[in-house]
Amino acid sequence: MRKNRAMNVSDPHRVAVLVRHGVLPIEAGIVHRLFGQARGADGAPLYDVVTCALEPGEVRTDTDFTLNVAHGPEALDGAGTVVLPAADEDYGERPHDPLAPALAAALARIGPRTRVASICTGAFVLAAAGLLDGCRVTTHWRSAGSFRAMYPCIDLDPDVLYTDNGHVLTAAGVASGLDLCLHMIRSDHGAAVANDVARGTVVPPHRDGGQAQYVRRPVPEPARATTGGARAWALEHLHLQPSLEELARRESMSVRTFTRRFREEVGLSPGQWLARQRLDRARQLLEESDLSVDRVAYEAGFGTAASLRQHMQAELGVSPSAYRRTFRGAPTGGGVYGALSG
Repeated sequence: MRKNRAMNVSDPHRVAVLVRHGVLPIEAGIVHRLFGQARGADGAPLYDVVTCALEPGEVRTDTDFTLNVAHGPEALDGAGTVVLPAADEDYGERPHDPLAPALAAALARIGPRTRVASICTGAFVLAAAGLLDGCRVTTHWRSAGSFRAMYPCIDLDPDVLYTDNGHVLTAAGVASGLDLCLHMIRSDHGAAVANDVARGTVVPPHRDGGQAQYVRRPVPEPARATTGGARAWALEHLHLQPSLEELARRESMSVRTFTRRFREEVGLSPGQWLARQRLDRARQLLEESDLSVDRVAYEAGFGTAASLRQHMQAELGVSPSAYRRTFRGAPTGGGVYGALSG
């Protein structure tokens, strides 16, 4: 997570969902559902979510019904975030090469400080518009070959759930769109707000963007040893800074076998997973407790305040103290992005 636009603390942040003929309605609905549930401490909505199309009226979906869209591309003017879901027109031999004039004109209305996100093959549109130049991006794994052939100079990672380049974000598709929306809410308003939205939607509060798109064994085979017990123990004992050897021992596995099965079940290496759990725990404590930074560092398994500062600066671009001020000092404020760019 890096610098992005400032967010006005008195008005809901405008999120515009740009839909096109053949839109996947579930991807458009995800954006409305998650951002629409985010509330500040006073119960006021934190986002104003609108759907727009290249022209108002009926928009065909990839199913047997249409969407009646009230707004045209003018809804993109002044939007703080623009989200582009996939559409069935993205699956042609050379999708969006070049962009249709109406689509190009609509995208040209997006402001230079606007956060832009794609879900699934919506990344092809952003690439054709030049919005992904210099970014690390992802798209659905089935479309990775076509994307690389068309845009060989763009850094594509087809194995991850989503990517965040600061003002440009991409998600692999459908379910990872949930993860991306929660990630943006967490970046804007902290873990507590994002977790509340996740609870209301009955989805996991956080899947790391670097997690694999495809997890080989999300449900372990019967009678097969798993890593679940070690993960549960680690979450309760982060302050002990559990080692890979300790986790493997708890499952009576060799380190090599444990590491392999862990990646198969979680989609991350044990080290990546532990680092994410420590950071999430630190964020929670900074938001919800009055513990000193030294104590937060200990409880989250970083050991020292200096180590916590180093990791938060590398991952979030902000110090623990600044993070706490941002998310406890202004309940409807602009989040880490706003604090850094305001």
